[in-house]
Amino acid sequence: MSVDLAKVVGHKTDDVPVDWNRRDLLLYAVGIGAKKDDLQLAYELHKDFAPMPTYPVVLSLKGAGQDVNVFADKIKGKPVPGLPDMDPNRVVHGSQSIEILKPLPLESGPGWKWTSRYVAAAENKSGIVLTAENTLVGADGQVYAKLYSSSFNVGAKATGQRFAKAIAGPPQAKPIPQRAPDHVFRDQTTEEQALVYRLSGDYNPLHVDPRIGKAAGFGGVILHGLSTFGFAARAVIATVAPRSPTSPSSGDPRALTLFGVRFTAPVRPGDALETRIWEVEGAGAGSGEVEVVFETVNVTTGKVVLGSGIARVKKTPQAKM
Repeated sequence: MSVDLAKVVGHKTDDVPVDWNRRDLLLYAVGIGAKKDDLQLAYELHKDFAPMPTYPVVLSLKGAGQDVNVFADKIKGKPVPGLPDMDPNRVVHGSQSIEILKPLPLESGPGWKWTSRYVAAAENKSGIVLTAENTLVGADGQVYAKLYSSSFNVGAKATGQRFAKAIAGPPQAKPIPQRAPDHVFRDQTTEEQALVYRLSGDYNPLHVDPRIGKAAGFGGVILHGLSTFGFAARAVIATVAPRSPTSPSSGDPRALTLFGVRFTAPVRPGDALETRIWEVEGAGAGSGEVEVVFETVNVTTGKVVLGSGIARVKKTPQAKM
């Protein structure tokens, strides 16, 4: 198969069946750090129980069913026309976004699918960056969420020359304002955080086996980037989303309509996190939404772990579905 990154862009992979139930939503909530006051996310009998809107990010690896899976098999897939051979052990998650188009039901039922196509490819001296566009499609044929995910394939080479082509991509965050943040939310991961998050479908041994983490140069286990992603989404909901009329101490998770980040540094289970949030004028203005930019800092190391953060939040509480 000839190597040509231009052929990658636009390539659609096979659809994947996906499903979930209430238990999956509860497990995901605690995997992204839900605390005792987050009962609208972590207690199925709470009158405001709702899915965490970022939940669909787990579905590409979870797929359908409830049992564990083999991570290497999940990421292998079929050959992609135009791509060179690449080492799956040298793939780094570069960025992730999700736009929620319709509220998620508490249970999927049968007939849901995950679609994927490559929308951007780039090569530089450090490797190859690929961006995929994913959609979560319901049994009714409607799109419930659109996601963009980029992966950096460290050391991969196509031609050895610089190359970039894109036909679509996620909304981009504005620069962080030169002023103090409007909201600051501090949170704490646990030393068992990765053990819990992996049960949502990402069974990459990097996040559970210290030997693999050391061999990869991380010094041991690191937390899933998408768990940190969820921590930050909870921070935005807790500080920016309107209060639920029946749960005034909590933000309304159904108010979050867009959330995206760039992954910039690892987090170890047990590290403390601080999310700094600025409200800005943006595409949400005039549409009943607040647009924010944010960054999440690892308090333990002082490093920014999530950068270029963007989110949009509806200003008024949502009617319960």
